[in-house]
Order: sequence, then structure tokens, then C-alpha cells
Amino acid sequence: MARVEEFLRDRVAVAPDTTALSDSSGVTWSYAELDRASDDLADALRGVGVQANDRVLLLVENCAAAVATLHAAWKVGAVIIPFNARQTEGEVARVVKHASPAAIITTSHVSKDAAAHGARMGGQEITGAFGTMMLAKGTSDPDPVLSDVAVLLYTTGTTGDPKGVMLTHDGVRFGGMASSGLRKMVPEDVVYGVLPMSHVFGLISVLTGACYTGAHVQIEARFSAQKLYDAAMGGVTIIPAVPQMHALVMQYTKEQGMERLGAPKLRYVSSGGAPLDPAWKRGAEAFYELPLQNGFGMTETSSGASATNNVIGSPDISVGPPTPGTRARIDVDAPGGNGVEEGEVLIAGPHVMKGYYRNPEETTKALDSDGWLRTGDLGKIDDDGNLYILGRSKELIIHGGFNVYPPEVEAALNDHPQVIQSAVVGRTKDGDEEVLAFVQVSDIDRPSIDELRAFVKERLTGYKRPKHIILATALPAAPTGKLLKHKMIEQLGSDLP
Repeated sequence: MARVEEFLRDRVAVAPDTTALSDSSGVTWSYAELDRASDDLADALRGVGVQANDRVLLLVENCAAAVATLHAAWKVGAVIIPFNARQTEGEVARVVKHASPAAIITTSHVSKDAAAHGARMGGQEITGAFGTMMLAKGTSDPDPVLSDVAVLLYTTGTTGDPKGVMLTHDGVRFGGMASSGLRKMVPEDVVYGVLPMSHVFGLISVLTGACYTGAHVQIEARFSAQKLYDAAMGGVTIIPAVPQMHALVMQYTKEQGMERLGAPKLRYVSSGGAPLDPAWKRGAEAFYELPLQNGFGMTETSSGASATNNVIGSPDISVGPPTPGTRARIDVDAPGGNGVEEGEVLIAGPHVMKGYYRNPEETTKALDSDGWLRTGDLGKIDDDGNLYILGRSKELIIHGGFNVYPPEVEAALNDHPQVIQSAVVGRTKDGDEEVLAFVQVSDIDRPSIDELRAFVKERLTGYKRPKHIILATALPAAPTGKLLKHKMIEQLGSDLP
């Protein structure tokens, strides 16, 4: 079985002095230095009894040392569990209870949250070529079912029993190589690494793809529009991001009095898997002066499952055809499907998860006997083989007997020049579902709600228009920048009738 850490071994053999990583704490490592740092950490893990098929929990904010931890766990034969250090004590405790890690490493040098978790768990400070972190011994319990698994990722927003997604070495390698190929990465590239490595996009599309290629990842611990702007102007060549990040950096640049970014070396910009409104896409391409590539993926597919390769100005708003080696089809009879061309998106390929760790019931619901993954996303495939994502099946709003896809309503709102981004959710009331829109603006008084109502009236038929529009200067979001729709009503809906 080929393993993910072989990518690092190969880079050291070919170009050991090439820059691998730089981070916001001031660390810069070559591939040889990353290899030495991961060797030191592997020794530390062995010192507390970690062995093959154990789990290693990494409470992380993005930094070079965290990347060394990934490779250290793989070198020992263990499975890494990257988990965002900003999660609460209770959320961390759930993962510890479920996964029974043999060791817990915290990136205490870059994160107060990680340091607090480490201290609470009895972590001891360790130092080496990786710098300084905290290491706590857990319960050693090797599990043979994990013999081919590289990563356990716990999905955002899970309630009840945790769902740890088992991604194999083959799947992670496939995802990294696919990402490199789609972006036409070369060793001279500098990839902006603000997407959290505790999530599949940052871990596989960014870090693994760059390591496979031999490119340089410029790591940022936390997203800010100013830092992304500064990185682009400083020579970054590839920016993978989610739509909310693009919206915020566009707004930041506009506030500086500029309509276009004008980044000197930027050559590739991609957006996450979400429908793109044509007007917003044109605006983003004018801002970057580059085509905005779109794609679709999820934790259970080791990130990317499809992606576009469009020229600037293309009217295509799909998420592209399936990546080479990926198969996709539509179950038109699934909940939310129309029985004709729209339905649940199913994905198969070597990058699809092995299953949910210690959760056979949920695994059976998600994976059929032929290896097809039920994504929970609604979509369609056109005659050219391009996939379109219409929304999450659980987020579908049925208003007055009609299907309302939140991304379509969001796209109409986002067309307004004073709207930064929006989130549309449904609320059950009087036996029906209302369409609610939460809209982020920089000035709470502009535009007015009446102005937005008039604006969307020209773009949406009656049953799709929001019953209520709530304005805010910030919307609840995960560390990835992904909007947390389940938090909208709770945090911003106190004045709703």
C-alpha cells in the first residue's frame, strides 16, 4: 500500500532544499527541514507508546509544526485526527471519548485555545526540530480496521454520536494528486494556506497537493481579508478559498478604494463547491482578472470530486465534470428530487471514504454495496457531463408546495452591490415553510430592507422571495469561512415575529 508520507520522502530525494512551508509565526522550512521535524515528532510519539493503527489527536491551528505532526503520525503507522483547537472543551471531549487517541498533541505555540486544551489534558511541553508543542499520553488501543486509514476527520456540526470520516492513504494521495493536476501546480508555486488543515479542503487540496508537487505553502493561522490581500500582493500564485472568503477580500479591497486586486503573480483562483450566480462570478473575475474556477467536494470524498477548467468570462456556473477517476450520478427519486433530472448527487471513486469510524449504522446509510456515496446534496448533470449543485437536501425549503433552493435566493441577494454575502434558511410556521434571509452588509443602514425586497422582486418569482430579511454586519461562520446556517435563527433571529 502506498502511503501519504511517501510524498514527503520523494520531495526530500528530489529537491531537499526547496521551500516547503512558511507560517504566520515566522517559521520557514525546506522539505528536508520538514522531514527532520517530523522525525523528531515521530520519536516523541513512540516515546509515549504510539504504534501502528493507534490514533493521534492533533488540536490544531494552522502552522508548520502541525504539518510535521501529520507526517510524524504516518511515519509511526498511526492515524492522525486533526481537530480545530477553537472547539469547546465538550466538543473535544466527545472526540477523545469516541476515538480513544493514544496521544494528543496541541499547537500551543500558536494558539491560546490549543494551550488551554493541552494543559487541561495534562500535556507536557516537548521541543525539537519542530519547535515547541504540548504532548499528552492517551490510551493505547491499536485498531486493525485502521490499517489503511491515514486520517480521521470529524464532520462539522455533528450532533449525537460523532461521525469520524475514515480517509485511506490511497484516497488522500488521490485527492492530493487530483488537486495538483487541476491547478497545474509546479514547484515554483506559492499556495495560500488559510483553509484550516483540520478540514479536508486545507488538509488535502492544499497541503497534500502541494507536497506531492513540491510547491511552497504559505500558512496562515486565521483568515482575515487584509492578510489574504497582503499575501496576494506579496507573490502568492494560487488561492484556494471558499466563496465567503472571496466576498470579504473583495469588500476589503473596495474599502481601500480599489476595484481590482492587481496581484502581480497570482495565476489561479478557486471557489468552494457552491452554485455561482453569473453576475457575481463576472464581478469576481473582474476583481481578480482571472477565471474563477469552481468545484465540488466534501469530507467523505477526500475533498474534490469535480472541478471546472474555464477561461475568464465563461458563463459556466457548474462545478465542472467529475475529476479523472471519479464517477457521479443523480438519484432523481431521492428526497428532494424531481423524478426527471434533479436529485441527490452520488459519488464513487478511490477517494470516497472507507466509512464512519465505529459507526456502522451511519456508514450503511451513506455507502451502498457498490461503493456509491450518498452526498446529501441535490444536483443535476447536463449533456456535457457538468455537475450542478442545487443545494443540500436537508436545506431544501418547501414553500407553498414549491421547492425553494437557498443558493438561488442567495445569488439574487448577493447581486446587490452593497451585500457582502447572505444565508437563506427555512422556518416552519403555520404548516408551511417560510423563506428567511440573513444578509451581511458593511453598513447596517444601507441598503434598507425595502430596497432589498424591491431588488430581489425583479430576480425571483413570488414563492422564492424571502418572507423576512435580517441585516447584520457579520454572520455566524466556521473557521473555514463556511456560513453556519443552523446558527442563523438562534444568533440573529431574536426579532423575528
